[in-house]
Amino acid sequence: MNARIPAPLQAAQEHPVPDRAGVNAFDEDAELDPLLRLYLPGELYRHLLPRYRQLGEWVGGPMDELARLADTHPPTLQHRSRRGLDEQSIHKHPAYVELERLAFSEFGLAAMSHRGGVLDWPTALPAVVKYTLTYLFVQAEFGLCCPLSMTDSLARTLRKYGDQALVDRYLGDLTSQDLDRLSQGAMFMTEQGAGSDVAATATLAVPDDSEPGKTWRLHGDKWFCSNPDAALAMVLARTEGGPQGMKGVSLFLLPRVLPDGTPNHYRIIRLKDKLGTRSMASGEIRFEGAKAWLVGEPGRGFVQMADMVNNSRLSNGMRAAGLMRRASAEALYIARHRQAFGKPLIEMPLMRRQLAKILMPAEQARTMMFQTAEALRRSDAGEPQAYPLARLFTPLIKFRACRDARRVTGDAMEVRGGCGYIEEWSDARVLRDAHLGSIWEGTSNIVALDVMRAIQREGSLPVWQDHVSRQVADSAWHPELRPLLAGCIDRVAALAQHASARGNEALARQSASALYHLSTAIALAWEASRTGSLRRMLLAQLVLRHRLLPRDPLAARAEPDLSPLFEPAPMLQRNLDELAALNLLGE
Repeated sequence: MNARIPAPLQAAQEHPVPDRAGVNAFDEDAELDPLLRLYLPGELYRHLLPRYRQLGEWVGGPMDELARLADTHPPTLQHRSRRGLDEQSIHKHPAYVELERLAFSEFGLAAMSHRGGVLDWPTALPAVVKYTLTYLFVQAEFGLCCPLSMTDSLARTLRKYGDQALVDRYLGDLTSQDLDRLSQGAMFMTEQGAGSDVAATATLAVPDDSEPGKTWRLHGDKWFCSNPDAALAMVLARTEGGPQGMKGVSLFLLPRVLPDGTPNHYRIIRLKDKLGTRSMASGEIRFEGAKAWLVGEPGRGFVQMADMVNNSRLSNGMRAAGLMRRASAEALYIARHRQAFGKPLIEMPLMRRQLAKILMPAEQARTMMFQTAEALRRSDAGEPQAYPLARLFTPLIKFRACRDARRVTGDAMEVRGGCGYIEEWSDARVLRDAHLGSIWEGTSNIVALDVMRAIQREGSLPVWQDHVSRQVADSAWHPELRPLLAGCIDRVAALAQHASARGNEALARQSASALYHLSTAIALAWEASRTGSLRRMLLAQLVLRHRLLPRDPLAARAEPDLSPLFEPAPMLQRNLDELAALNLLGE
């Protein structure tokens, strides 16, 4: 009988400490394949399915071990060669180098949005492909996804704003799958005295006489620079003689090696000793007359850099979703295979409640990832209403998913118990990495305010109302819930409009959370109506129940039946009438 049981499951049954190692992260995920069928064209889905399964197998096995090794052996900075020459280099563990090969070369994750040929597809691939593959990748390795995102984002910003000569010189290397040719990207923004206050940028750009109007010399320090040995970096600096404030800040492309083959004039002062993302180097950089090329218009640096930052913010939200998926998958596996008090943990009511509180934000984040990627695809295709929606969804997922990941990874660690606190298991690494999402590319307060800017400047709110209203109309909601949803849409829109008005900044976080929760609840039900997933319809109503509707915290209110959240995948497919019969809120 045991011969029919997959090896990881058999081992879990035979040992009191369940170990998920070796599970295919794609095949195990009952929700991911139906969602890919929904969001991808059929031909593209069929073409890529073997690659998703291949990556899922690696993520659950060898890649996870590579990530553990890279985290245990962080990079080191060497300032001089053995002959005493000033030749800085960052030494990376072979496990990290192999992860680079898988990400940049094997799967072309930084190149697929910019050219055809990646994964044997003739044209550039849609955003949803990049984000779902990286969503799987990050379940093993988080730190490398930062250089991956910055390389992809730098290429996008260079194509959009850079002179054609710069594009011709560097784009091919940025999108190469040949590691010997590849130029990785970085973004050098943060300064000790500035942080999120870009207008306080002090790094100075002085005109370079060798190419007047095009090249500049940079002087100053950047305080937190991830991937500091990248071949190319986008840098914000204040032009000499320019106006004070934001209008004096411009965007520059900084090569590590100049076109004539000589090293550029900047140094890595030291590497950071970080709580998380230990596998990937972050450091402090000093510019000593480094040569850089102006990108776009002078004085428009932050506006142009915002394109790169927004791309990175969406990537941050996607990574948070991936970390939550890893955490929830580990927790579910343990609960199914760990015995206590004579029965599996998953049969215990309090454990089911805890697992539901882990699953709900994890699936909200995944749904928002798909929704944002689809809005970005439509925006890139020129659909007029898509850009304001993508502009709103991007800071929403960065704001809420990154905050949720901190709690979800902690709660999942608790499910494993004492083993979860041991570095040999994934929980501690995932927890440490999750805390960075709320800091990178803008803290929660900064990003909540950016949600309000999208409403003010892009007119995103009416577009959002139309989008969610159409999804409600096109979904299998219980008839009694439709008026409630319409009222929620109106109330959330009114709150967001009020919060975006001048002087109401204190409401930005409340408003951003409300927009996120209602958007994901409605989208979860829309997805359920197309995939037949009772789990997603149940989660949609749980989001309404626990995140949007008023509750008496002292009332002894019974929880609904949560068993469909934990049933095997074949039992989750329902027709529209069965989905529409679900009404948790009418209890």
